[in-house]
Amino acid sequence: MRSIPNVPSDRLPELLRRMPKAELHVHIEGTLEPELIFALARRNSVRLPYEDVEELRRAYDFTNLQSFLDIYYAGASVLFTERDFEDMARAYLERAAADNVVHAEIFFDPQTHTARGVSMETVINGLHRACCNARDDQGVDASLILCFLRHLSEEQAFETLEQALPLRDKFIGVGLDSSEVGHPPEKFARVFARCRELGLHLVAHAGEEGPPEYVWTALDLLKVERIDHGVQSAKDPALLRRLAKDRIPLTVCPLSNLKLRVFPDLATHNIGQLLHAGLVATINSDDPAYFGGYMNDNFLQTFAATGLTAPQAFQLAVNSFEASFVSSTTKRHYREMLEGTFASFV
Repeated sequence: MRSIPNVPSDRLPELLRRMPKAELHVHIEGTLEPELIFALARRNSVRLPYEDVEELRRAYDFTNLQSFLDIYYAGASVLFTERDFEDMARAYLERAAADNVVHAEIFFDPQTHTARGVSMETVINGLHRACCNARDDQGVDASLILCFLRHLSEEQAFETLEQALPLRDKFIGVGLDSSEVGHPPEKFARVFARCRELGLHLVAHAGEEGPPEYVWTALDLLKVERIDHGVQSAKDPALLRRLAKDRIPLTVCPLSNLKLRVFPDLATHNIGQLLHAGLVATINSDDPAYFGGYMNDNFLQTFAATGLTAPQAFQLAVNSFEASFVSSTTKRHYREMLEGTFASFV
């Protein structure tokens, strides 16, 4: 497709819904809807500090990242068995398929669960089973990325890595998440070096609430292949040039940024600026059960607020495939699917 035709504004929402896309920044524990939290709590005889689903939903009024994380970890406390983890992942993959997500690279936080006495095998085996079944059951190709919790120590990250290595064939990479401010990427330089030696893909949260310096450090010391969030990079012109030149993707999460007050409103979000600067920016849902929207919600609300157009939708989808860890053949296949969808709107 040599040029991307614009689409009348009244048809753009349907195009956004129908176009194939990859999701590269979603925390599987952040897809736990209140209804499933209560169902798993009943299954596992867990008493929640909320009377019902509606009271839990009302608690989703966050002021910053930490206030979200407090309730996020409480929600994860209902997960105990392989079946629980499989059910959680399957529920997300069904929502992803409904949004025409054809490929998903899913974050999981094993330390959240092993700290409660849940084994690494239980976590990974349950999630992996859902991923294996996803292609046939939901039409989604899915893989797992193990994340270290940055508010914990690097020694604990090493312990987590060693626990996970017997299951190395069931995850494709490692990431770094949880509380960003006060926990710079260099805190985990040694464990990321070890993961690089093991041939794992490397990503890290940086530049969400933390400064652009965290993005530089993630690139130069951790040597990551993708930056998760990265929206604060716009404050540093030299960093923007570096990201564009080296084709380092940013996995941006607009509704998450809105909910956690990184931006005062979606109209002031800088996704358009990042695209204009030539960055491999993508749109993702982060923790959709908590932040008010899955993939299509993020696309629809962001485009409505910012005035982004069909060519930018095409670029965002292409970027998501380029930024993924699939083969070049698969990337070409996804792009052909995307071009076919756009051609049907001409």
